[in-house]
Amino acid sequence: MGPGLIRQSLGALAGRLRRSVRAKLLAMVLAPLLLGVPILLGLVWLWGNEGYHRLVNYKVGSDLVTAHEYFGRMRQTVAVDLAALAGSQRLAKAMAQGTPEQLAAYLEDARRQAGLDFLFLLGPDGRILASPPSHALPAAGPHAARSRWPVVDAALAGEGSTAIDVFDADHLAAIDPRLAERARLALVPTPNAAPDPRSEETRGLLIHSATPVRNEAQRRVAVLEGGVLLNGNSELVDRLNAIIYRDGTLPLGSKGTATLFLGDTRIATNVRLFAGERALGTRASRVVREHVLDQGKVWLDTAFVVNDYYVSGYEPVVDSNGERVGMLYVGFLEAPFSDAMQGALLTLFAIFVTVSVAGCVLSLSWARSVFKPLEKLSATIRRVGAGDHAARVGQVASRDEIGQLAAAFDELLDNLAARRMELQRWGDELDRKVAERSRELEEANATLDQARRHLAMTEKLAAIGELTAGVAHEINNPVAVIQGNLDVLQEILGPAAAPVKEEIRLIHEQTHRIWLIVTKLLQFARPGEFAGYTEGVDPAQALADCLVLTRHNLERRQIEVRVDNSAGCRVEVNLSELQQVLINLIVNALQAMPDGGRLTLTSRDWLEEGRRVGAEIAVCDTGQGIAAEDLSRIFDPFFTTKKGSGTGLGLSISYAIVERYGGHISVTSQPGNGACFTVHLRSEACYTEAPTAPGFAARWSAPAIEKHE
Repeated sequence: MGPGLIRQSLGALAGRLRRSVRAKLLAMVLAPLLLGVPILLGLVWLWGNEGYHRLVNYKVGSDLVTAHEYFGRMRQTVAVDLAALAGSQRLAKAMAQGTPEQLAAYLEDARRQAGLDFLFLLGPDGRILASPPSHALPAAGPHAARSRWPVVDAALAGEGSTAIDVFDADHLAAIDPRLAERARLALVPTPNAAPDPRSEETRGLLIHSATPVRNEAQRRVAVLEGGVLLNGNSELVDRLNAIIYRDGTLPLGSKGTATLFLGDTRIATNVRLFAGERALGTRASRVVREHVLDQGKVWLDTAFVVNDYYVSGYEPVVDSNGERVGMLYVGFLEAPFSDAMQGALLTLFAIFVTVSVAGCVLSLSWARSVFKPLEKLSATIRRVGAGDHAARVGQVASRDEIGQLAAAFDELLDNLAARRMELQRWGDELDRKVAERSRELEEANATLDQARRHLAMTEKLAAIGELTAGVAHEINNPVAVIQGNLDVLQEILGPAAAPVKEEIRLIHEQTHRIWLIVTKLLQFARPGEFAGYTEGVDPAQALADCLVLTRHNLERRQIEVRVDNSAGCRVEVNLSELQQVLINLIVNALQAMPDGGRLTLTSRDWLEEGRRVGAEIAVCDTGQGIAAEDLSRIFDPFFTTKKGSGTGLGLSISYAIVERYGGHISVTSQPGNGACFTVHLRSEACYTEAPTAPGFAARWSAPAIEKHE
């Protein structure tokens, strides 16, 4: 058609419009449809695609954040487990008392329990002191100097450290040939990947952690180094995929995937090949490699993954030296989403064309119902893009494909909200587990502190024992001389001693008192020599016997006695020693109630984890109680609250007697509200050390002990 003919046709159309109202109305109606509708459809297409890409990129970005947090928590878990091993009493005992074989066996057991692939005990110079028997790395090998790793350097400096590191094949084989075999992957030719002359990947990507080992004085004595190999770790990616892409969270039949890369090679993935096998050994596309590994940027866009296009999220994985050594990936199939989007837009185009052909009036009447869902969908997309996660399209009048798209979009937003709630729940669960681990650590610290106090008490008692035994030995000899010479003097004087008879009696009493004090000192210093035979003792009968022995004092001070016996088992102890302990507690209670009061004696079963292990015997009074600052010292030797009287040995001797049979004594008190001493004894005695008394010789097969002067 020539220019002249076009001008002629336009002139004829203009003349017809000027002459015909119908043509003008038709032109007024058709002009927006023929001109405006295509423009509007183009805008809708661009707008929809932009919103679609923003939405899917936002979702995959959120999924990548979740994957990053989970991967970080996994590294933190390895660090916490290694720190727990470094602070364990078993490790300290194995280092202090065990043979090299026993230490190696302990490290092997600790490695298995912590789920580590390797575990070393390093010296202050960073060289290997001990390793599990399964490890082949010798202390003098080329990899023995572990300080070349930043995490080890940090631990040697006193700070625990965890990072991602890459071990070469020789290093893995030196540790354990099985690790090198696990890490080995054949490279699979992958479309769109950068060329690689290698035929296999032999390096290993590991979670690498090290933490200092401290002695009781909190000085660094060694370093624990351990790690977990990530090559072929299907559990990691499957768990990550299960957290992010639960069944039903991805609409339209899309599938979620997760992958861990070493370089651009997949070493752990749930992406499948055509045969259904995991795509291990396949590689990322060249454009992803350049964007993430070469430039260090995060990828949030569509990418070709093995054999299809996925809405993908990639982030670089950095080692302890700050170098990019791998990638973390999550993504889902793009085809279901893009097909649905294109289908919706094509359906929209078809609707507009049909409306245009049907007529102006019908098109105008339907325009509102057609565009309203789109406007709501667009507004919802903008609100979501602005951060309003509660935005929804809601109910729309349209029941066509546009309405379905709006419903599907609302469903997608609901799924995203559910995913956020699920992630929050997982976060709360992880926080709870961290709190539990913290509580367990606090309990372990409390146990350690108790053991430390017990050790200090033991050392103090040993020192005092040596001192008192020597003092008692030195005192006994002059006392014996005094006593013997006094008897000789009295015999020689005969009747002439009558004027000083009272003075001689006082000397006898005081020497006897000195002998009693020396005997208590020896009993405190060498309690094993004063032990007798053990027997099954009824706690109720023991309390009854003690009440008979102290009844006179109880009645004299007008003490009200209450007895409650509910213990159902007997305890293994020497009856005389148990009576000594109970009478000492009862006498102390009487002395705390000089003006009368109430003495409560109870016996009940001692339970541990719901199992009856012995009996508890409580002696409680209504006296003035014990000051808070004295409670921690009440069992210390020579400590007494009875100013001007008492030796301070009664409670210490009682404590040592009960401890010797595997029991313990506890005390509770509030000033002004009395005190309550509770004796815990076991049905089967658990001796802290073999008694040396002759009464135990048959049971312990101990040699005869020498008598002490």
